Amino acid sequence: MKTVRIGVLGCADIARRRMLPAMAAEPGITIAAVASRDSARAGELAGRFGARPVTGYAELLERDDIDAVYVPLPAALHARWTEAALRRGKHVLAEKPLTTSLAESRRLIALAQESGLALMENVMFIHHSQHDAVRKLVWDGVIGELRAFHAAFAIPRLPDDDIRYVPELGGGALWDTGVYPVRAALHFLGDNLQVLGAMLTQEPGRRVDTAGSALLRTPEGVGVQLTFGLDHGYRSAYEIWGSQGRITVERAFTPPADHRPLIRVERRGVEEISLSPDDQVAATLRAFTAAVRDGAARDSVCVRQAELLHELRERALPSRP
Repeated sequence: MKTVRIGVLGCADIARRRMLPAMAAEPGITIAAVASRDSARAGELAGRFGARPVTGYAELLERDDIDAVYVPLPAALHARWTEAALRRGKHVLAEKPLTTSLAESRRLIALAQESGLALMENVMFIHHSQHDAVRKLVWDGVIGELRAFHAAFAIPRLPDDDIRYVPELGGGALWDTGVYPVRAALHFLGDNLQVLGAMLTQEPGRRVDTAGSALLRTPEGVGVQLTFGLDHGYRSAYEIWGSQGRITVERAFTPPADHRPLIRVERRGVEEISLSPDDQVAATLRAFTAAVRDGAARDSVCVRQAELLHELRERALPSRP
């Protein structure tokens, strides 16, 4: 397969702003079709990228000129349409979280593996090269033995009609912004994290959690503190603290393609390591197309991430300001 022909299920903002422009620029991808329940919306977005407009998601899955689908629908719809795509023999790139049900996430990963299809959750930051540079510093012992890991991702208040405030659509801070610090902890510390406690805050008048925090640990005793939210001054960062120093990365999770990462290393003094810009959206798409060509469900961390997110929700102490 030289070129992966992708169909897009829905016209969400992330599809318009980030994913479709990146797909159009990627030599290994052709945007074959864009589907919407609204034919006018499908026509407008498909026309911008030379794709076929399709009215209805099921109709797109019936097409034989599509190898894979991208699912940017609300989180509560991911399970239904990801399964439908897999059963039609399509590879799937689904927005995060893959589903809001641990059982469904496990079942879909198993279905993809049984079917020889690629299923990947669109957590893009893990494909950015700055995190490989941080890993190397840690592995090389630059900050000594690990002692603590802190990560935070929070965004300012959204418009009142934003779908992330709608529980029926899978809204809430845990599903939307909590994914990032949880995945960062898994990325740097491995799968064997133990949840010690969690808290979710629900602002008055909201039907979803709008902020949260969690405390975890590794088997070796490394403490993990995670913070996330939908009503904060913007923060997107992590810190790895060792016996001899610490490493801090700002703009960690959603850097633009032209952003020049700066890794701050504090030991006896402070060193700032400047890296070349990297496009994590393009890197994610390349990882997905490689998985499609191999017919491999590579996102095994997705299930462990889902387990931790669900445990955080179950363990969370409710809190109102």
